[in-house]
Amino acid sequence: MLKAKKSLSQNFLIDKNICKKIINLTEIENSDILEIGPGYGFLTDIILSKKPNKIILIEKDIYLRKFLTNKYKKNKKVFIEGNNILEYDLKKLKNIIIISNLPYNISTKVILYLFSFNQNITEMILMIQKEVAQKFDYNLPKMNKYKFYTKIFSKYSRCFDVSSNVFTPKPKVKSTVVKFILKKKKLDFNKIKNFCNLIFKNVRKKIHNNININKNNQLSNKRVNELSIEELLKIYNFF
Repeated sequence: MLKAKKSLSQNFLIDKNICKKIINLTEIENSDILEIGPGYGFLTDIILSKKPNKIILIEKDIYLRKFLTNKYKKNKKVFIEGNNILEYDLKKLKNIIIISNLPYNISTKVILYLFSFNQNITEMILMIQKEVAQKFDYNLPKMNKYKFYTKIFSKYSRCFDVSSNVFTPKPKVKSTVVKFILKKKKLDFNKIKNFCNLIFKNVRKKIHNNININKNNQLSNKRVNELSIEELLKIYNFF
């Protein structure tokens, strides 16, 4: 039954203990949950056992969508949608918790997209490639745009690493479960995106070559990957 499509970067999580560890990172009972790429509903079943208010399943694969529709046809808490998550409008939702074993080939794109709905999302518990989890971790040295986005939009933590043995088929990369607690304040996503595109355009150049900043500012002669997250936030506040 567990057929995976390489084109959709499918690796199905099949370990109940890992599923339980994932959902124990948040409060499921009476919450509204959105699961991206539920596959055959292995994680979904465990989420449902914790009594959410409702769960929305976003499944792009037509075959899996039919399977899930049949599996949960008697469950009034389950809503199944066939949208591509990158085209799904979350503005109609409130205080949603997102849980997902994200397809690794689009995980970075999905996370950045979801940041733009920070006022609609409370938390995101995501399984992603370990390398990507580190790329988003603003507590690690060498600044990049992903760390900046994460710091601006959320409180971030890497929770635990996951063995490839808990998936079918086994991925060739290591995995990490991460948690984003979204900041609910109003943020200008386009302004942040524009700032990142400018300041990270050439990381080898000094800041004043990438962005309009007073050369007398002591930060202007640094390169962006030499900045701390606090220094980068200071520059952004002048942008």
